[in-house]
Amino acid sequence: MLNDRSSALALLQTRRSGRPRDLIEPGPDAAQLREMVAIAARTPDHGKLAPWRFVHVPGAVRASFHRLLDRAFRETGPAPSRLELDAIERLAFQAPTLIVALFRPIVPHKIPVWEQQLSCGAAIMNLLSAAHAMGFAAGWITGWAAYAPAVIEAFGAPGDRIAGFVFIGTPAIALEERPRPDLTDILSDWPGG
Repeated sequence: MLNDRSSALALLQTRRSGRPRDLIEPGPDAAQLREMVAIAARTPDHGKLAPWRFVHVPGAVRASFHRLLDRAFRETGPAPSRLELDAIERLAFQAPTLIVALFRPIVPHKIPVWEQQLSCGAAIMNLLSAAHAMGFAAGWITGWAAYAPAVIEAFGAPGDRIAGFVFIGTPAIALEERPRPDLTDILSDWPGG
């Protein structure tokens, strides 16, 4: 049990997503990253299936990641514009740490795929919370690259899906608070029945 309930609640109440393009060094070191993933693995997981995987893309291979993204983008349509090429390069090199989160469903299985998807999302949320608890910011994005067959093939096994790209680092600017839903719109009492 946590000793300091107010600190734990404050941590949860202050977590914000960081825009990957605004995350700079330092990022987590290898031990911190392993601890983040260990925390991510503490997610609800009906059936103990671990239907998710995390692939670290070290800085030393970000140029290879860039080439993969460039090739995958060109496979999906006409020649990219200069703006598109710039966006691909930013995606490849932004933030000091990049984790590719994979959804790896176990099928067939008595645990429905839907529950396995929820577990994957919860694992990623735990990763984001762990990064925040360690003083970093993280941004979880998808976009075209998460659905590009060449990118999926480069990171996963047949049947895998990319659940997102998680960028982790230190915010270069203050994290923005975004509007949150009004509790009356998202919380109700069931009247019985």
